[in-house]
Amino acid sequence: MAQFHFTVDSEIVHGLFSIDGRDQAFRTLHEEILNQVLETEITEQIQAEKYERTSERKAYRNGHRERQLTTRVGTLTLTVPRLRNGDFSTELFERYQRSEQALVLTMMEMYVNGVSTRKVGEITETLCGKNFSKSTISDLAKRLDPIVESFRNRPLDDKKFPFLIVDALYTKARHQGRVKSRGVLIASGINEDGYREIVGFAVEKTETKDTWACLFENLKERGISGVQTVVSDDHKGLVAAIEEHFVGASWQRCQTHFSRNILEKTPKSIRPELKEMLQAMFTAPKIDIAREIRDEIIATFEDKAPKAIEILDRGFDDATHVLYYPSKYRKRLRTTNMQERVNREVRRRERVISIFPNDDSIVRIIGSVLLEIHERWISGKRYFDMEEYHTFMKEQSKRKEVIDEPKSLAVGA
Repeated sequence: MAQFHFTVDSEIVHGLFSIDGRDQAFRTLHEEILNQVLETEITEQIQAEKYERTSERKAYRNGHRERQLTTRVGTLTLTVPRLRNGDFSTELFERYQRSEQALVLTMMEMYVNGVSTRKVGEITETLCGKNFSKSTISDLAKRLDPIVESFRNRPLDDKKFPFLIVDALYTKARHQGRVKSRGVLIASGINEDGYREIVGFAVEKTETKDTWACLFENLKERGISGVQTVVSDDHKGLVAAIEEHFVGASWQRCQTHFSRNILEKTPKSIRPELKEMLQAMFTAPKIDIAREIRDEIIATFEDKAPKAIEILDRGFDDATHVLYYPSKYRKRLRTTNMQERVNREVRRRERVISIFPNDDSIVRIIGSVLLEIHERWISGKRYFDMEEYHTFMKEQSKRKEVIDEPKSLAVGA
């Protein structure tokens, strides 16, 4: 670049040492410096000073245009030189364009991280000397929509998903001037390689068989397959939808919810003892031993807590399905804790917003959070080493073939 000689007005210098005018003086100083940088750059580019006649001249000036530049000391008004035969190129605005993109992405990231639009405006004003309106920030946030929709509707046919964990959380959104509850239905899966994925989510008015059925139908349309076990709580509509859409798969009732249901119907004086026995039943090494402990619980508490025992007897098989799997997979499949942790992370971001302006904004922010979790999962450690599982399933398949084999063929063998 050509040698740069900077001049500054004496009033600016005096302002820098004035308490009242210091901020304005810094902005004016910044403007002066950058405008002189632009003049120096155009002189170097066309190889001629203003009004200079020279054989080396490559172009001619054509006035100026104003351009706003947002900086940490405020919004500056720059006079950008123009050329007759084309646009003036400067590294200053290349850097400005990159910083502008970074600012937009930062605001979007702040939005995703649960910072309200009002707070985003306050922060950008502090950092950049410019306040962005709530509508501007919301418009920028909408740039997330194509990303979220692509994630939400991506194909699922590249891998099988032996395990699904599903749950719902509730939030609030404005609808036609009123604040209404909205259910966010979330499905997470563990694929055949042992990695977790967020496989789907939906925002619905409520949690029913039909709303869960719509989500499961979406998963099937996108190619999900190989589902062996679905883990959830005992919501009647959810269980009915699981039975309808995942025929042949087993339902594992969340043991935490199951235990809570039992203890709620148990007198306080005997809850600690019953809770300890339930824990022994859930962690039994074999299903036969779990049944023995169940029978012992029934014999001990049938008269003291009949309603609790009724719940235990009716839900035992659904809550202990996990005991049929190798022991290394049981702990993480016996409850919906994996999905509960996802819900807590969503809540941490959602709590700041409190009430969403509409359903689309719920999809945008919660979808972005779920995408963030999903990317962390698939790029992190395996949740399960699936080798033992695949061996187990092959053995189960062979046993089933032997059981189902016609007697005449078995004898011939």
